[in-house]
Amino acid sequence: MKSNGILLALAMSSFMLTTPVVMLHEQSKTVLAQKKNGNAKKTKLSDSQIIKNLGVKKVANPSNDALTTKYANIVKGQQYTWENPYIKVNPYENSPLTALMIFHTDQPTKISYRVIGKTANTTIKNEVKGYQTNHQVPIVGLYAGYDNSVEVTMTDQFDNKQTKTVKIKTANLPKWIKSFPINVTVKDKTKMSLGSNELTVLNRTTKQTFAVDGDGEVRWYYLRWNEHIFEQLNNGHILLFNKIKSGDEKYNMLVETDYLGRVYRQFSFDKTLGGSYAGTAGLSLVHHDVAEMPNGNWLLTVDDGSKYVEDTIAELNPNTGKIVKVIDFKKIFPESMYKKSKIKANDNTSSGLGLMDWLHINTIDYDAKTGNILLSARNQDIIWSMNYQTKKINWIFTSKPAKEWPSSFHKYLLKPSKGTKYPGGQHGIYLLKETGSKLDILLYDNNIAVTNGDKKQSGKFSAATEYQIDTKKKTIKQVWSYGKNLGKQNFTEVIGYAQRLNNGNTLINFGFKNTGKESNIIEVDAYGNQVFNLTITNSPKDMTYVYRAYRMQFYPDNYVFDATK
Repeated sequence: MKSNGILLALAMSSFMLTTPVVMLHEQSKTVLAQKKNGNAKKTKLSDSQIIKNLGVKKVANPSNDALTTKYANIVKGQQYTWENPYIKVNPYENSPLTALMIFHTDQPTKISYRVIGKTANTTIKNEVKGYQTNHQVPIVGLYAGYDNSVEVTMTDQFDNKQTKTVKIKTANLPKWIKSFPINVTVKDKTKMSLGSNELTVLNRTTKQTFAVDGDGEVRWYYLRWNEHIFEQLNNGHILLFNKIKSGDEKYNMLVETDYLGRVYRQFSFDKTLGGSYAGTAGLSLVHHDVAEMPNGNWLLTVDDGSKYVEDTIAELNPNTGKIVKVIDFKKIFPESMYKKSKIKANDNTSSGLGLMDWLHINTIDYDAKTGNILLSARNQDIIWSMNYQTKKINWIFTSKPAKEWPSSFHKYLLKPSKGTKYPGGQHGIYLLKETGSKLDILLYDNNIAVTNGDKKQSGKFSAATEYQIDTKKKTIKQVWSYGKNLGKQNFTEVIGYAQRLNNGNTLINFGFKNTGKESNIIEVDAYGNQVFNLTITNSPKDMTYVYRAYRMQFYPDNYVFDATK
């Protein structure tokens, strides 16, 4: 007993010595954060201060550029032929299920290829634009750990064709994919919207992104860690938000790349964003969404560096690397909305700055026809439209009663028809079509009453929902929905997405199913019949649940790879 008493005394003395050290460490992080960001206690900042806080810088990528130069020299050397082409698997060392083929022909010819699928409706077909003599063929959609058969066809200007099959062997899937089982229970590929080259992108909340075919087989993956952002641009490139190294503290690099992994442009942000996230890890500074504008600029959902997070959007000119405009929604909505909110930011406990997340913008969609933007904010259970240039609100849809809005906002509030459900904690709003004064929009309704949602139905189901809005009459009606019949088992408190596909089907990502242990991606036809059902096991600890699932072309028709440019 005496020895136990000594051990207890030692343990107590150790606790008394170490506990203040831990407390001092946390306090020092808070002091450091405050020193880094004197704005973190402020409510509203000037536009110039927000731009300064973002700290955007264009970043070179010499190793990537060196590979591009290498391939450009091979093209210019004209040493490889149709009979003996140059083929490099994983040409940029971060996209292992792709390859680059280079060869020269004396006469201009056009090249197409087919990566032969293992089963029906899994072959990936692509064509390189135009007739050329120096050929650079980006091959995507290879199987992992497999000796792929790629059928290449060369067509001259007189429509004479030559076809041959090349074998391309790839490495096995990495452990981080194999350790999360993919289970496909429904796959009616004849009714799925697959086109000639479409895959389902599983864009996870953290870590690596990958894509699967109609069988659930992985046909593309990207080695850089990515968070939230995966946007296909008009030039066929993709926009991601990366950690350059997996051990980096934050996701901090906005990257324009392609499916081969070639980096065209990348931009870093202030690692503390004015200090708001000092002492935290794994957070994305461009936090939820991006949208490409007709002028080629990118709209980003960002933090402004003040006391309030995720309530600001910024426009980045990728040609100059400059932020050219910001909109802080504390300056748009009534002051009471953020002052009365008690929702703390996710980083609150570790930064010690007491940051608040009153709005939580999770979607931005730009309408090129009107110049309007659609936005969704989870923590107010609200969707709205406003003109981007004038900042004039067009309409608002929320269950927050009119009496709780200033009278000047009453004219914006949409009146729902009978049977139309208010969304709660929703994600992924975007415009489907526009006919006169009527808009059709699609969103993923998490159906959780965060602040203003439907408390009676909250938590019972989640659903993809289509609404039609009459902007003149200021009315809204629900015209289609899927998910209620699945009940609570497919309820997702956070994240999710819905995409209307080319054949009229809808792809729905129940990303946080079973409290994040699973993500369930379902494709249904217009009548709610399932034609595809995939479930992937996640690691809630590492937040590897699927943030959004997209059906995308690998690659679109307007994409051109050219190492010489």
